[in-house]
Amino acid sequence: MDYHQFKAVLNRYFSRHVGGSRRPVFFNIEETYPALNHVTRHFSVIRDEFERLMQSNVRVPRYHEVDAGEKAISATTAHNWNVFMLEILGHRPEVNRVRCPETCRVLDSVPNKLQAFFSILDPGKSIPLHEGPYLGYLRYHLALRVPRDNPPKIVVNGQPYTWREGEAVLFDDSWPHEVINHSANVRAVLIVDVLRPMPWLPSLVNRLTAQVIARHTYGRKVARKAIELADQPTEPLRRAA
Repeated sequence: MDYHQFKAVLNRYFSRHVGGSRRPVFFNIEETYPALNHVTRHFSVIRDEFERLMQSNVRVPRYHEVDAGEKAISATTAHNWNVFMLEILGHRPEVNRVRCPETCRVLDSVPNKLQAFFSILDPGKSIPLHEGPYLGYLRYHLALRVPRDNPPKIVVNGQPYTWREGEAVLFDDSWPHEVINHSANVRAVLIVDVLRPMPWLPSLVNRLTAQVIARHTYGRKVARKAIELADQPTEPLRRAA
């Protein structure tokens, strides 16, 4: 059984426990994953640390440079989608984390975390329709910088959500989704992926898959690439406020 077949089997199994085609799109954070509210409450600290990062000379690579599998949605236009990895499946690139110590302290309080990174879209950078590969996680966004004029939005399974600075959203990344962005300024969010709450047996399968198999394959590869890119010369980001 190859990787794609294995993932398809897992998704079919998880689907029976999360509502199948009727599973929710957006989630109430307080009811579903209240630990993430701790991150939201520290918006000011995280936003200030992010802004200092953007004013530094640190390299913030394009998404597909860190993860080549994202090229189809990251490299579709001349505009950039940049990411700054803080954690990926148990790997913690220290070269990045040392620049965001307060953010990392906040994130370390979140249990069952799979990955965390800053996600920065150039002015006018949209992301085409796609869907996450795996039903085993939910995705959290904390909006750090959102253009006031013509703010971008994410549309998940046909349901739109417009980011607002300081506010958070939790959604099922496995539904088809896209970002529509015609703004003239940068959009930045903190992304945190967490294990999807499920009954004990599928939760156990999910945890083993993420923390054993994915950690030593996909996670290790992305973490190594993030560290490698951190040592390369910087490229200018579009830092319009």
